[in-house]
Amino acid sequence: MSMKRTNVYADPEDLAIIKEAAKRRGISEAEIIRQGIHLAAMANRVWDEPLFSRTFEGTGRTPSKAEVRDAVADAVRREADSSSGTAA
Repeated sequence: MSMKRTNVYADPEDLAIIKEAAKRRGISEAEIIRQGIHLAAMANRVWDEPLFSRTFEGTGRTPSKAEVRDAVADAVRREADSSSGTAA
């Protein structure tokens, strides 16, 4: 991977923490800084595609705890029935 050099200003306390972490982890300070830059870049990226591309029909309200529990129990039963070869 091609790298590009850049200069940034950093808080001395942050740099001290990075220095200690690099020593403890056995990697370079630059590697920790690169990881931090990558995390910042990904956190601020604007994606071309939406996170969820499918929509689901529903009642338009938040289901109750009992409804969620029943839906999960039904799905588990259907999965168990399909794996055992029996029809519901």
